[in-house]
Amino acid sequence: MTTMMKADPVEQLYRATATPRLVHVPAMAFLCIDGHGDPNTSARFADAVQALYSVSYAAKFAIKKASGQDFKVSPLEGLWWADDLGTFRTGEKSDWDWTMIIRQPEPVTDDLVARLAAEVSAKKSLPAVQDLRLVTFEEGPAAQVLHLGPYAAEAPTIERLHAYIHDQGFVFDGHRQKHHEIYLGDPRRAAPEKLRTIIRQPYSPS
Repeated sequence: MTTMMKADPVEQLYRATATPRLVHVPAMAFLCIDGHGDPNTSARFADAVQALYSVSYAAKFAIKKASGQDFKVSPLEGLWWADDLGTFRTGEKSDWDWTMIIRQPEPVTDDLVARLAAEVSAKKSLPAVQDLRLVTFEEGPAAQVLHLGPYAAEAPTIERLHAYIHDQGFVFDGHRQKHHEIYLGDPRRAAPEKLRTIIRQPYSPS
């Protein structure tokens, strides 16, 4: 018998509107993989995204088979930064650093990830699978807003979010508190004009 895991209050953090709002992001576990360079042209980036989805879905099916518990695979997310934050305004994507992540439920453990990564590697040519790791981290206070449309058109939405944070009297450095994007739906399949992205920026008191 299949049972759905109980509704997670954290799911509220995966909903946003075009009006920025303040949130508090607790500690959560994520399957992660790091990289560098332009996500539009990097083979590493495409491989990383495929590896994350492959192991996340493998975890879903393994947990359902072992315990009867089912859950929805969380959306793809990305943490973005660069030594020179000006590259985000100029579009010099080759200088970007990134960590792509997918949130995982409590039953997903390091041992399970290692086993599933080995199984996926045996079936698919995905070198990035071997670089996956399970990490728990807490962003704490943050602001977020929903962006509708292509990723290339995010700049005005990001500027509006940053202005909102500064208007509240808060600050962020863009390195320790990384630019965070949550891709609602599967960005590999959605048309650019239908993309829905939550833009999140952690902050500190000034």
